[in-house]
Amino acid sequence: MHDSKKIIVALDYDNLDSAIDFVDSIDSELCRIKIGKELFTKYGPSIVNNIHEKGFEIFLDLKFHDIPTTVYKACISAFSLNIWMLNIHLSGGYDMAISAMKAKKDCQSASKLIGVTALTSLSDHDCTKIYGCKRTDQLKRLRDIGLEADIDGFVCSPYDINTLAAEDKIFVTPGIRTNNNTHDHHKVITPVNALQLGSTYLVIGRSITESSDPTKVLKEIYQSL
Repeated sequence: MHDSKKIIVALDYDNLDSAIDFVDSIDSELCRIKIGKELFTKYGPSIVNNIHEKGFEIFLDLKFHDIPTTVYKACISAFSLNIWMLNIHLSGGYDMAISAMKAKKDCQSASKLIGVTALTSLSDHDCTKIYGCKRTDQLKRLRDIGLEADIDGFVCSPYDINTLAAEDKIFVTPGIRTNNNTHDHHKVITPVNALQLGSTYLVIGRSITESSDPTKVLKEIYQSL
C-alpha cells in the first residue's frame, strides 16, 4: 500500500483554541490529524467538523469497546462524520468487531476501520496480570479476531508488527518519538525504525505539537524517511 502521507499528528490538547491554533500552523498536505477521547468528549462532532473545514483527514481515536449493538450504533454515528479512520478495541470480541464492520458496510463508508490490540503502555508483566498471558500471546489472540472480522488493520507498537504478521493490513503505530522520551508508552521508536519494522502510518504527538516550528519538524521527519 503506497501512501506518501505517513504521519498522523495526535491532537492531544484539552481546549479548542489551542487545538485550532496548532492546526492552523501546519499544512494538510503533510499529515492527517488524530482526535482522541479528550477533545471529542469535550467538544463532540463539532471538533471533527472544524478540522475538516481546514482540509485535514481525521483519525477518530475512540477505541469503541462495548456490546455489539452499542458499538454498531456508535460506528454508524462516527462514520456519518466522514472521518478517514476509526478504531475499535479488539478485546471486545469477534461479534463486536463484526458489528463494527457491518456498520461500515451499511454506511457505505470508505473509512478505514482498525483494531486496537494490546495498548502500547502495557508491558509483558502488565499483560500477564490483566490477560493471564504474555503480550505476544494476547496480540495473537486479538489478531485472529481482527482477521476473522476482516478489519482494515491494527493499532499496535511497531515492535508488535512481526508478531501480528498480517498480510495486506495496515499498521497504525503510536509511540513514535524524535527523542527518547517515552511519556505514556512502554517502548518508543524513531520514525525511520518504525517504517523499517512495517508501520504504515506513524502517530506522532508531542514531538510535533510541542515544537516551536511544527512544519519544520514534519518536513525533517519526511526527509529522514
